[in-house]
Amino acid sequence: MVQSNYEILGISDGSSRDQIRNAFRELALKHHSDRGGHDEYFIKIKQAFEDLKAGKKFPDSPEEREKKSKFFWGTDEEEKKRKNTLLSNDVAKEIHVAQEWLDALRRTGTTGQRLFGSKELGEIEIERKPSKAIAIKGKFWAGTLTHDNDVFMWGSITSPYFSDFDKSKTHIRLTNGTFKMMDPLENGFNIENGVKISVNNGDIICGHINGIRDRIPDPDRRVGMSIEREHFSQLLAPNGKIVAGDARETVSLDADEIAVLNLVDNVKVSGKKIQVFGSKVSYDVFIELKRDGILRFFDQGSGFDISDDAILKLENGKEFFLDELKNKKLIGFGGQDMTYDLLDNLESSPSTSNWSSKLSALKFFKR
Repeated sequence: MVQSNYEILGISDGSSRDQIRNAFRELALKHHSDRGGHDEYFIKIKQAFEDLKAGKKFPDSPEEREKKSKFFWGTDEEEKKRKNTLLSNDVAKEIHVAQEWLDALRRTGTTGQRLFGSKELGEIEIERKPSKAIAIKGKFWAGTLTHDNDVFMWGSITSPYFSDFDKSKTHIRLTNGTFKMMDPLENGFNIENGVKISVNNGDIICGHINGIRDRIPDPDRRVGMSIEREHFSQLLAPNGKIVAGDARETVSLDADEIAVLNLVDNVKVSGKKIQVFGSKVSYDVFIELKRDGILRFFDQGSGFDISDDAILKLENGKEFFLDELKNKKLIGFGGQDMTYDLLDNLESSPSTSNWSSKLSALKFFKR
C-alpha cells in the first residue's frame, strides 16, 4: 500500500501547516546526511513536505516521476526546445479547458474542483469556492487564465519563455479581486521566466520574482553572432498594490502602491507609493515615481547597497541617481519619506563630472 505524504512525515491526515513544517524539520535534522542519515530517505521526506505544501496527499508514482523528468533533459538545444515547446503547448491547451470549465461554473453559480495540466509536468488542482474565489494548487507552467474574483495560489508560476507561441506564455489576469500566493517566502513559491500577472482592481501578493534573458542566433544569419532577448516577468495592479519579495533579473512592477524587498539587475518599478524594505538596489534599476507619490527605503544603516547607475525618475521627467539621494542623507539610517514635491524641488548634484560620468546610463534608460 502506498504511503501518503502525511504518513511519510509521521503525522495524521489534515495536520496543520505548522504541524507539517515541524514534522519535516524534526525528520530533516534526524536523517540529514551530515548527521549520518541516508540521502534517499532525506529526499523522500523533503518531497513529501513539498507535496503537502502544494496540497498533494500522495507522492508521485515511479511512472509519473519518469514522465516529469522528460521536460528538461536532452543534449541538443534545438531538440530540447522543440520538445519543451510541445509540452508547454499541451499545458496551455489544458489551461484553456480549465478556463471554459470555470466560465461554465460562473454562469451557473456553482462550485467545483478538477485537475488540469500535463502528466509529464504535473497537474494542478483548481477549485471554485462558494465565495467565487478560486484556489490553485501545484506549479503553473503555461497558458492564460482569467478570473473575476480572488485567486489563491499554492505553488510557483513559470512561463515557457523559449516558445514562439504567445498563446502558450503564462498570463494570469484578474478583472476584480486579489491574487495571493499563500506564505510564498516561507513555502518557496516564486514567479519566474517571463510570467505576466495583471489585476485590474485589486492587489498582488507574491514571493520572489525573476525574469530571464537568453541568446538566440542572429536573425540576419551572421556567422558567430547572436542577440540577447529579455523576458520580463511583469506584475501590474494599476488600482491596487504589489507586495513582493526580491525582484531580480528582468522584472517590471507597475502599481499604485509597491512594497518590495531588494531590486537587483534590470528591474523597472513604477508607482505612486514605493517602499523598499531590503538593503540592495543593484545596477540597471529604474524607479518611476508618479505625481503626488512617496518613496522610502527602509534600510537599517549607512551601509545600504545602492548602485551608482540606479535611477529615479519623476512623472514630469526629472531624474536623479539614487546614490545622490544617499549622499543627501535621504537614504540611510532608516531613511525618510521622500515626497514627489520634495524631490521635484530638490537641486541635482552640482558636480558636472559626476553627471557626465553617468550620462551613458541615463541614455540607456531613455531608449
